[in-house]
Amino acid sequence: MILDVPSNEELLQKLHPGFGAAFHFLRGTNLNQLPAGRQEIDGPRLYALVVRGQGRGLKGAKLEVHRRYIDIQYSLTSPDVIGWKQISTCRNPVEAYNEVKDIQYFLDASDSWVTVPQQSFGIFFPEDAHAPMATDGPVHKVVVKVAVDWQ
Repeated sequence: MILDVPSNEELLQKLHPGFGAAFHFLRGTNLNQLPAGRQEIDGPRLYALVVRGQGRGLKGAKLEVHRRYIDIQYSLTSPDVIGWKQISTCRNPVEAYNEVKDIQYFLDASDSWVTVPQQSFGIFFPEDAHAPMATDGPVHKVVVKVAVDWQ
């Protein structure tokens, strides 16, 4: 998991070949004008989800993991709180991994909580179980989904 700000994107682009296009989308798009839902960027290997809603609070946010995508969770107009736990230590799955939706939820408690400030982002890799939208307030964010296998 990485917590950072857009001004460091040049350093982060070296971590994955899809990060350059992901940060270009975040930097070059009027994100506040995008409607909620899926935004196509580069076919199945790169897309964004615009989220507007009420946070679930620490008790309501569930750990989730993805195998095929890396999440770049960018907080737009308010901070988000996101739980974190190493996937190898998760023991209580809600159900089996859903390959179609690329998601699996866990009932395990987060080991730590991080606040992603407004205009900042958290990057969550497949090894990072994360519990997004754990803030008590409203959330407006963009989650860029970057395919692990970039081809």
